[in-house]
Amino acid sequence: MNNTKIIIVNENDEIIGYKERGTLNHGDIYRVSALWIQNSKGDVLLSKRALTKKHDPGKWGPAVAGTNDEGETYESNIMREAEEEVGLKNHHFQKSQKVRRRGEYNYFCQWYLTIVDKELNDFTMQEEEVKEIRWFTRKELLSRLEKNPDRFLKSVKYGINFFNK
Repeated sequence: MNNTKIIIVNENDEIIGYKERGTLNHGDIYRVSALWIQNSKGDVLLSKRALTKKHDPGKWGPAVAGTNDEGETYESNIMREAEEEVGLKNHHFQKSQKVRRRGEYNYFCQWYLTIVDKELNDFTMQEEEVKEIRWFTRKELLSRLEKNPDRFLKSVKYGINFFNK
């Protein structure tokens, strides 16, 4: 997977080149697509990253997220990732906010939203990417974020505050 080329962009999110995943440096800005899944009760589906992941293994994050590979758009990436990571296909995703992240990781994240009313066993997890998926109530998630913020990606706090009001 390290020879997969990912899209490199400038500060305006314009493509300026491609790099193999393993050759990124701190100044490189890349693209990520993320999917915030809720059910009709307002519960949030999160996935725990596989323990083999290079970045943030074992942390809870959005149900689906992925770095955009060469030739992909934000939308084609989230469609592919949703099918691969949780088995969600032929589903409508509402385009939402695009966020610029700076820091340890340097990227644009295009968020998508959707409502899915499924039991956990109706999802199909990609074990190389996802260790576990779980529905959280807003109250439970806010409590866990406060008590153990290090168990969650920063994007979860953003998501719960922005999407799940």
